[in-house]
Amino acid sequence: MPVARKGIKLLIIGVLVMIAGYILMIGGGSDDPAVFNDAMFDFRRLVAAPVVIICGIVVVTVAIMKTFRK
Repeated sequence: MPVARKGIKLLIIGVLVMIAGYILMIGGGSDDPAVFNDAMFDFRRLVAAPVVIICGIVVVTVAIMKTFRK
């Protein structure tokens, strides 16, 4: 099943959206293991990043499964 040019563009967009979601998860650690840091439990890491990643997965799935006409 060949993927059309529009499908490839959507595939790249979906992968970039997923990468953006993983970038949103970065950080929140502590330099000292004995000190607890609450920054890892904020909205961006617990809610926004997984939602962005799931949106990227949906876009990639649509890009692969949908048949685009030329």
